[in-house]
Amino acid sequence: MNPHFPAWRIWKRKTSQRAMLSTRGFSSPRVLGIIAPMSSTKMGMGNRRDFIRKSAVGAAGLFGLGLSGTLDAVPPITRSGSPRLMISLAAYSLRDQFAGHGPGPAINMTRFIQYCAQLGIPGAELTSYYFTDTRREAFLEVRRQAFLHGVSISGTAVGNSFTEEAGEKRDREIASVKQWIDRASWMGAPHIRVFAGNRGSLTEEQARTNCIQALEECADYAGKHGIFLGIENHGGIVSKPEQLISIIRDVQSPWVGINLDTGNFHTEDPYRAVAMCAPWAVNVQLKVEVRPSGKPVEKTDMSRIVKILRDVNYQGWVVLEHEKAENPWETIPGYLEHLSDVINHLG
Repeated sequence: MNPHFPAWRIWKRKTSQRAMLSTRGFSSPRVLGIIAPMSSTKMGMGNRRDFIRKSAVGAAGLFGLGLSGTLDAVPPITRSGSPRLMISLAAYSLRDQFAGHGPGPAINMTRFIQYCAQLGIPGAELTSYYFTDTRREAFLEVRRQAFLHGVSISGTAVGNSFTEEAGEKRDREIASVKQWIDRASWMGAPHIRVFAGNRGSLTEEQARTNCIQALEECADYAGKHGIFLGIENHGGIVSKPEQLISIIRDVQSPWVGINLDTGNFHTEDPYRAVAMCAPWAVNVQLKVEVRPSGKPVEKTDMSRIVKILRDVNYQGWVVLEHEKAENPWETIPGYLEHLSDVINHLG
């Protein structure tokens, strides 16, 4: 352990004692949030369209989305059992520290996994940008370290653009995502956050068509590795919830869903936008601020977000992705503590 690591405070779940997390380890196990086995039903690509045709049509109308449905449109995700929200932390939250600057010590991926273990959270999202060694052996070592520390790798995240026209540039984008699908498989990451892209000089329909084609090709490859692709509401052609849902409903793959970023909708009512997309969420990235259109930045109402997820019976990871301009070492533990309290209170 780095002797310069700061000390962190986390409330011990369901006790009145505070547990001190320090560079020397911790005195007793702690878990923030809810941990439960996740189950999934695998479906072959050949059966997907038959399944959709037999499913209820017009599911979007049930959620008040006002979208026109077709027999081939992908319905919202149906999950059995009760909502289960598991807490993870995105490596992106410490982006300055990975780059070797910002407050506190520098960090690498192994140290980040150790930090998540010290915090007592069950998951870690290992953002692709911060891997300095991309050999297969390096990813296997990351997987080993995560297992030894009792931390599940909840996923990874890549930077890409799927709106490029057919040609060399789009081929490179697809090849890069496929390469990260291989790497995710090596380290045991079940989910990859991907972007749609910007319209550029294309019409929105052209950009949308390009995105769907590229996404389906990558999803076919991801499915063979048992990995989900979550397309994020990251501006561009998916800046509005209707745009994102439209793409998700037209992508013919059981391995594609929404990577729901709670801070990326800059609409008049971001919470409504999050609620519209939640039925298709395969991963959630929680920001500590929201930016309503025409209004000042607001602190995220975590209770409201958790309720939205519970209302659609979400079962999966809620990843804290800290972006606020403040010292992450000092504030991340408090955000995780609050999120855990909210999940347990509403649960």
